[in-house]
Amino acid sequence: MELVNGLHFKNIRGDIFGGLTSAVVALPLALAFGVASGAGAMAGLYGAVFVGFFAAIIGGTPSQISGPTGPMTVVMAVIITQYGDNPALAFTVVIMGGALQILFGSLRLGHYVTYMPFSVISGFMTGIGVIIILLQLAPLLGYPPSSEGVLHAIAMIPDLLSGPFGNAALLGVLSLAIVSFTPLAVSRFLPAPLLALLTGTLLGVFALPGAPVIGEIPTGFPEIILPDVELSQFPGMISSAITLAMLGSIDSLLTSLVADNFTRTYHQSNRELVGQGVGNMVAGLFGAIPGAGATMRTVVNIRAGGKTPLSGALHSVVLLAVVLGLGPLAEQIPHAVLAGILLKVGYDIIDWQHLRRLHKAPRGGMLVTLIVLLLTVVTDLVLAVGVGVIVSSLISANQMSEEQLKQFRLVTSPAEYPPITVKGREILRWAEGRILVLHLSGAFSYCSAKEMVRKMGPVGMNYRVVVLDLEGATMIDTSIALALEEIIKQCQDSGRMVLLSCSGDCVGGKVINTLDDLGILRHISPEYRHPVRLQALRHAKRLLEEEDAQAQDSLVG
Repeated sequence: MELVNGLHFKNIRGDIFGGLTSAVVALPLALAFGVASGAGAMAGLYGAVFVGFFAAIIGGTPSQISGPTGPMTVVMAVIITQYGDNPALAFTVVIMGGALQILFGSLRLGHYVTYMPFSVISGFMTGIGVIIILLQLAPLLGYPPSSEGVLHAIAMIPDLLSGPFGNAALLGVLSLAIVSFTPLAVSRFLPAPLLALLTGTLLGVFALPGAPVIGEIPTGFPEIILPDVELSQFPGMISSAITLAMLGSIDSLLTSLVADNFTRTYHQSNRELVGQGVGNMVAGLFGAIPGAGATMRTVVNIRAGGKTPLSGALHSVVLLAVVLGLGPLAEQIPHAVLAGILLKVGYDIIDWQHLRRLHKAPRGGMLVTLIVLLLTVVTDLVLAVGVGVIVSSLISANQMSEEQLKQFRLVTSPAEYPPITVKGREILRWAEGRILVLHLSGAFSYCSAKEMVRKMGPVGMNYRVVVLDLEGATMIDTSIALALEEIIKQCQDSGRMVLLSCSGDCVGGKVINTLDDLGILRHISPEYRHPVRLQALRHAKRLLEEEDAQAQDSLVG
């Protein structure tokens, strides 16, 4: 395995341009995210430095730029509020979250993120965008940022809009206008967020004074914050760390997929999680806010020519050089300017494309998106994702059940059983309903287990032999295997004989192994098991003939 994934020196010029350009874009965003988190502007910049550097050199997406993001900032703001009396606890949570990301990568869980339903991701990201917008309304208009959560921010909206509006509101609206309407030709040379930052700060100093500013910022390299744990707070710390780890992993790997689409390459998801985890652990150790793969900065890097981890590392080095001498200048940045920048970030995070066609989406997907969106805004982020995944899984399970049950057939006559051979049809015709064939074709999962057992109920009582035909089955899970066991036992308890037909992928494969491992084959004698369906039907016929002969002997006797 490469020491640094994707590292080579054939693209030095492109990586330099990519690193410098992404650093310019990252600077105002990192400041804004730091302030929005409650940890301070420098905490945002150092988050971009540490997460960006270590994710680049250790991670699995060569062209990705990492740093503070909107979703991670929203979570960090909650953590800062929760543990405001002891900041060491808050940054210990960041370290724990990074450690969990490393664990996720070590356990090779990275590829499972791609299984997250789109309806959940869309609702969640839209909810995050709404939260950012709601929380930035107060500083945009010159009021102190809300520290009591989203619901309080919503309740304050009438008071905020009632005015009066001062210079801060003018600066905020102007910054929002700059990041929203700056022509693309200008943004290529001077990114809109940086232009808004410079313009708003200069106007705040020389033309529109009085707006609340960032204020005093400590200079120099940050001191190490030793991890701290209070037993009474530990359950909540674990919950918050899981939130950070899950959100950071999802955010980063979705950005990795975007980078793959631009570069026509393939990232290493598990390695990316380890790199992000190391970056977040270092960030927490130095009192910086956590981060993840940043989509906009990654796209900017790629379009500027960045292709290797050198661009991400250079982006962090440039920010470090800036941050060591930026303190006195950053102190004069108005909160309203940063709020204007973040309002545009929140707007861009909202999945407008999906929302516009939500009314045309399947009802299940629409329901999941709206549930996740609502829960994200008014409750807990982990709860929102968890409920969304559960509801989405239940809807998918119902749809899968319907499809799987189409491949589960109860057959007593040859007309109902197309896969059977001519000789097999003759046997079913001869049996006149006394042979019941349970035919499974394809893959079966827990979704259809209970319905399979229920379907056995209405079948007529005339059949004497049951042929469990798994010849076309390619996969069964534990629930299906146990359902088959229940069917077998029901049939045997009612005096019926059960034969097994299993061939192709079934014989010596996953299906037969599952039945064997769970001890279900013990209910069927070896002589009642057949590799070919026709053999099982012939055996069923012999059993019926023997039963007929015994009945005839009884009548004669």
